[in-house]
Amino acid sequence: MTDETRAARRRHTIFLAVTAAIVIAVLVFAHAVMLPFVIALVLAYLLTPLVAWVEKRRVPRPLAIVLVYVVVLGSLGTFIRLTAPRVGQELGALRREVPVLAKTVKTEWVPYVQERLRAVGLGGAADKDALPLPTDTPEIVARPQPDGTIAIELEGPIVVNPRNNGGFIVEPLQNKHTEGFDIEKLVAEGLGNTVAYAQQNTMEIVKIGRDIVAGVSRVFFVFGITLMLAAYMMLTREKILGFFESLVRPSSRPAWRELLTRVDRGLSGVVRGQMVICLVNGVLSAIGFAIVGLKYWPVLALIATVLSLIPIFGSIVSSVPAVALGLTQSVGTAAFVLVWIIGIHQLEANLLNPKIMGDAAKIHPVLIVFSLLVGEHFFGVMGALLAVPVMSIAQSVFLHIRRHLQASDPEMAHERVGESIVPPAPASKPASS
Repeated sequence: MTDETRAARRRHTIFLAVTAAIVIAVLVFAHAVMLPFVIALVLAYLLTPLVAWVEKRRVPRPLAIVLVYVVVLGSLGTFIRLTAPRVGQELGALRREVPVLAKTVKTEWVPYVQERLRAVGLGGAADKDALPLPTDTPEIVARPQPDGTIAIELEGPIVVNPRNNGGFIVEPLQNKHTEGFDIEKLVAEGLGNTVAYAQQNTMEIVKIGRDIVAGVSRVFFVFGITLMLAAYMMLTREKILGFFESLVRPSSRPAWRELLTRVDRGLSGVVRGQMVICLVNGVLSAIGFAIVGLKYWPVLALIATVLSLIPIFGSIVSSVPAVALGLTQSVGTAAFVLVWIIGIHQLEANLLNPKIMGDAAKIHPVLIVFSLLVGEHFFGVMGALLAVPVMSIAQSVFLHIRRHLQASDPEMAHERVGESIVPPAPASKPASS
């Protein structure tokens, strides 16, 4: 290699390093507007196989992208149209029942658990000197003091109102539920309060309405931009890959293509495989919850489907409300729900994951947990969703570099380079004849 060649390669390396630093700095400063680009990249990666399949039927790529969009978005819209009314009803009923469930937990479950703990000696004895809970009617309690005076204490639901000529008036808090039901009075009070609020907070109402309109408009704008970006990425995917390949020296391009193949093999298992597993998890959860008659099972199945996008943690979080609602019906219902969920995850771990994701997408559970914690800590929910795909890319790059380094080492060239971070077990010796 001549000195001129070395100098040219050095300049090329410096140029790429400076360019990469500038790009990273721009991405860091512009991270607030990167969401459409990230979603578009994920969407293009998910839909590219479908577009390629349609192209094989001698359909031009632009038309193939349009057809895939129509089928996917149409199917999604039909599903939402069919399920949204039922899910909306279930959400409304669940929202009304949450206070009742909270009261049941506070007044029945917590005292029962405390009593059982005291029975086995794990809880403290009941505090006899504890103040009684407030009753529905206020009380005036006189307590003698050591110095001979009497302290007057007010207990119960009361309200203290200031007087016009000074001082305060202590009155019992009126319980509106005990009064007679007067529809005319309720309507008059409601209209009066609404008009008074509107007069006092006109600007706030205008601001809230403006924010709602702006938020809805932004959602549609971001959705349209995302679809457009994803379409451009799918339409020009060869040019995008060719540009990055042009940054690599010709002698290193076979290794670059090998790296892309390895990354795609691992990432396709993580991203596309996880989407399939989410769908299977949601369908099986809906079937099991419906069989046992679990309340609000459409909402719980939808929660299980969405949270399955986050490995490990998502499954745990989605199981808690299902089992808790099962307990409000019966212990048997909760037990069935728990066993059903465990069975679904065993099916995923032992059958679906190896078949759908494949060996190339295997990531050690410790690395999965680490990536999830880091992603959620720095980037919130979006970081948790993208943590495992990013870890898959990092693992693929590590395995690629390790393979080439070992291949260039004469002492390690004869060893087989595994496809996972965990080294393979040594092969057993053949039996002697």
